[in-house]
Amino acid sequence: MTTDKPKTARFVVLGVTVDAVQVPDVIDQMEQWITRRDTGRYIAVTNTHVVVEALRDGSYKETLDSADMVVPDGMPLVWIGRRNGFQMPERVYGPDLFEAFCRETHEKGYTHFFYGGAPGTPEELARVLKKRYPGLRVVGTYAPPFRPPTREEDAQTVEMINRAAPDVLWVGLGCPKQERWMHAHRRCLTVPVMLGVGAAFDFLTGRTPQAPRWMRAHGLEWLYRLWKEPRRLWRRYLVSNSSFIYHCCLESLGLEVIAERSKG
Repeated sequence: MTTDKPKTARFVVLGVTVDAVQVPDVIDQMEQWITRRDTGRYIAVTNTHVVVEALRDGSYKETLDSADMVVPDGMPLVWIGRRNGFQMPERVYGPDLFEAFCRETHEKGYTHFFYGGAPGTPEELARVLKKRYPGLRVVGTYAPPFRPPTREEDAQTVEMINRAAPDVLWVGLGCPKQERWMHAHRRCLTVPVMLGVGAAFDFLTGRTPQAPRWMRAHGLEWLYRLWKEPRRLWRRYLVSNSSFIYHCCLESLGLEVIAERSKG
């Protein structure tokens, strides 16, 4: 497993170190890892919810610290990056990164494995993307059970993925599960790069509607998703977003030292 991280400019958001990158930068780095046949690399696609989870849980913060790249998925992170002097026209939005990589590289023969989503979703995603990008090579799909797997099931999953030998493993388990999963499996999976892309599986298959592009570009996607799924997402957006704003305000005023996090 390769451990050295790429040398990119970074900034810190409430203790979480974020790479000041754009989608083309991430694609270029992924291709370098694939070409070198690195293993154990993983990318955390990060927004305010991820940062707040790291504030609450020290073990999750360590998972982000161990990632090879932590990219700014949320517009508030982009705004903070700009305030730190970085040229960041757009966010590294998970679904856009996913599709851009497929679009830009589908003729190069890279192989993909889709892990996550509800039963049938990764298979549908493979059909959609192969139709959209002829030549895209999908070597495996798997929707794991929502319950924690047994040790035997986990070993079988690792064997299945390693046997398929993908260049890129796309993980759609949602935060914080997908980052924990990638961190826990980075030493046993012989995959050059893994990415946690959250709801991208559902967005790219059309199972979940996306916010209009203008809302996504102005940091209002959360409002659209909350309107569409209030029961499931109210806590994530209202509580997490409020907590993020609160801690950022305190930190900017010099009134807070980020509390020691739980190690559990």
